[in-house]
Amino acid sequence: MHALDIIQEEHRNLWRIATTMDWVANELEAGQPVEEGFFTALFDYIQEFMDGCHHAKEEQYLFSAMHRRAPEAVAAVLDPLEKEHRDGPQSLAALRGFLGQGSLAAQPAFIAGLREYARQLKQHIRTEEKDAFPLAREILLDEDWEGITAAFSDHRDPLFGEQARAEYRELYHRIVALAPEAIGLGGRQAGGFQHLSRGREPLLQVQDLESCYGRIQALKGISLEVHKGELVALVGANGAGKTTFLRALSGIQPISAGRIRFAGQDISRQRADRRVRAGICHSPEGRQVFGPLSIEDNLRLGAYLRPPAGVAADLERVYTMFPVLHEKRHLPAGTLSGGQQQMLAISRALMGHPRLLLLDEPSMGLAPLLVEEVFNVIRTLKAQGITILLVEQNAFAALGIADRAYVLETGHIVLSGTGQEMISNEQVRAAYLGM
Repeated sequence: MHALDIIQEEHRNLWRIATTMDWVANELEAGQPVEEGFFTALFDYIQEFMDGCHHAKEEQYLFSAMHRRAPEAVAAVLDPLEKEHRDGPQSLAALRGFLGQGSLAAQPAFIAGLREYARQLKQHIRTEEKDAFPLAREILLDEDWEGITAAFSDHRDPLFGEQARAEYRELYHRIVALAPEAIGLGGRQAGGFQHLSRGREPLLQVQDLESCYGRIQALKGISLEVHKGELVALVGANGAGKTTFLRALSGIQPISAGRIRFAGQDISRQRADRRVRAGICHSPEGRQVFGPLSIEDNLRLGAYLRPPAGVAADLERVYTMFPVLHEKRHLPAGTLSGGQQQMLAISRALMGHPRLLLLDEPSMGLAPLLVEEVFNVIRTLKAQGITILLVEQNAFAALGIADRAYVLETGHIVLSGTGQEMISNEQVRAAYLGM
């Protein structure tokens, strides 16, 4: 991948940061509360990545090579950009100065500062791409590009790079966990699916559940509970049995021992379709949409056990949550991007009016920014009161939004507690959070 392709990909995501700042400024101006911790995490990320990594590498590798090749020609273009790089940390520090001074929504200067910072960042990106990059293509030689590309290929951007350092990963998930709303793929509006009140009584009770693949025992006596309105996360390494457990709950994986009680009824031997009718709806690993069928037909299949009269209203609810599905509803589902297919898989499960929503690895195979979107959607569903059992390898993000969590290892539950207790647990942090 060429250096400018990498830099422009970073620019697209920095533009996303700027757009987010604009949107949050609108929320504050409308009197909506936004947690101060969100801004702390956002500013930390900008400081570490944009000021400390992206801009530093532009100056050290790209701009310095341009100065060497044509010092007089590039000065008029690069000097203002380099000044903006130098001034950036001071502008960010000014925004930080508002934190801890009371309600941010009551500070017009902070809101104006956010907007101005976002405007300057967008303008900086426009100038680099409109003026600096064409000039770089004109004057730099292949030997220059080799060093620049190597430098930019090597960096580890926490949101967009393939290899994220643990401290950056923690920053990223703090931003996701504290972000006030979903941005981008939908999920900002709840769509009006039924709200189930929280309760102390268990909706799902599993006792000593076992399941085998031939002679291989995948589940070895699992016991857990999920209460009404809870989001319970099940985390663990590959091969721990997480997907097998969800398949056993939905009736597509046979169990060899133990008991499953749902809404007070023993469903251990019930067929999968009867479990769907009872309200257990499964969004499977790998999305598994029906590619040749239209998006709308995929959604209708999710409601195949429900009376036809209510399906049209449920489609409208889904389209309210995910406008992109409405725009493309007549297209084959296989034409959707990975993130959009995940939205479709979740929506298909919602069409069954779940009393318990099983989500299996919803972030699998998605780019990091789309992972953020998926978790914002899950937060929206949780806020509606939908009971969710979430299986997820992205342990930090899952635990950050979970009411309670279980850790699964080689078919056994080895730890349980609240999501925050699990995040603070040293064993979990070392084994699953990379910390």
